[in-house]
Amino acid sequence: MADEHDHDLLVLGAGPGGYVAAIRAAQLGMNVGIVDKEKALGGTCLRVGCIPSKALLESSEKYEEAGHALKTHGVDVGSVKLDLKAMLKRKDGVVDQLTKGVGMLMKKNKAKVYTGLASFVDPHTVAVTDPKGKTTHVTARRTIIATGSKPATLPGVDLSMDKVDTSTEAIDYDAVPEHLAVIGGGYIGLELGSVWRRLGSKVTVVEYLDRVLPGMDAGLAKEAHKMLKKQGLLFELKSKVTGVKPAGDKMIIERDGGDPVEADRVLVAVGRKPMTDGLNLEAIGVATNDRGHIPVDHDFKTSVDSVYAIGDVIPTAMLAHVAEEEGVACVEKIVTGAGHVPYDAIPAVVYTHPEIASVGQTEEQLKDAGTAYAIGKFPFMANGRAKAIAQTDGFVKVLADKSTDRVLGVHIIGPHAGDLIAECATAMTFGASSEDIARACHAHPTLSEAVKEACFDVEGRVVHM
Repeated sequence: MADEHDHDLLVLGAGPGGYVAAIRAAQLGMNVGIVDKEKALGGTCLRVGCIPSKALLESSEKYEEAGHALKTHGVDVGSVKLDLKAMLKRKDGVVDQLTKGVGMLMKKNKAKVYTGLASFVDPHTVAVTDPKGKTTHVTARRTIIATGSKPATLPGVDLSMDKVDTSTEAIDYDAVPEHLAVIGGGYIGLELGSVWRRLGSKVTVVEYLDRVLPGMDAGLAKEAHKMLKKQGLLFELKSKVTGVKPAGDKMIIERDGGDPVEADRVLVAVGRKPMTDGLNLEAIGVATNDRGHIPVDHDFKTSVDSVYAIGDVIPTAMLAHVAEEEGVACVEKIVTGAGHVPYDAIPAVVYTHPEIASVGQTEEQLKDAGTAYAIGKFPFMANGRAKAIAQTDGFVKVLADKSTDRVLGVHIIGPHAGDLIAECATAMTFGASSEDIARACHAHPTLSEAVKEACFDVEGRVVHM
């Protein structure tokens, strides 16, 4: 029961972490309320992030396939015409279906939805101000902050400038930019850069580091760079952006020690930062760290006993599936005292073509830690299914402990890498060795056989190469 409060649990934010936490709490018998500033639930991921970008990646890939790749299969479709309006409409339809689905899940689980901006009054009271300015005070025994993140920027780069965009605007261009400059060579920049390159833009990626995909295995990133460059993306690495300014109808990206880059539009994709604006955390004595994150303990509890935080607002990986895991674990810890997130086996996927996926530690991390490891590697060029579907670029790389053979990391670039990594994440969660995966029977012909062969190769026993 909610005692004298409106709810046992109030969740602030209806993104993947928040709405999943609300569902799990309802399943465990709690009276749940959930607050979101948008009427369409699902947060950044469903509305303007993961889902719409993946819809555009799929559509743009089909467009490019129809124009170039289908002839390889003996299919000649003649001239191909882009209908960008229809493509964007399809993307919006996918988003609409999924956000409505989250709304139905809230209704099914009897979670009361409040639309508006949330602000703490005290540890058990939140003021919710709706779009019309009306404020309602909602009380709860416990509150979970799951307000997510927002795009970050750089000094000298004003996101409010015309033609300077974040990922939110870059999924909704009404015309294909002639030249799109992307600041940032991480997954957001490479994915959206790929979309508009396929649809006809000249795309230049400007990255501060000497490589793309910082944080991912260096060998994987090197291969991705090579493949994306071959596809037509242009790269300006080791480039420190000092500012962006208009010049007529163009935008100029200024670089420290390098020539400026001129483009029609600029996409700023330098990461994201926690969204805690307006929460009035100071009213309850919760402070953020120097990066804007809310510190929590192993139970996701903040410095206030009744207030918890999950997802992008805490210092863990800013991934939708991490937020979901944390939402479930947080609620289970509150209700049952148990709950766990397998942080050592969190997969990450980049939805370029080919896809890039990773789980566990990289070679660089193992070297830095002084961990002795063995490598197993298998190319998709030697995989029968990859040949059949004409997608043979890339490889699977498995890193295993030299003495115990326990899998420490798996890194894949190739067809359906995002799906293949799930087997590896499951195996690592249960402490599997590379031999465990290799000896599991994998159907033939499938792409997953490349994972099996890479695991066999850890001990030099690869079969089909």
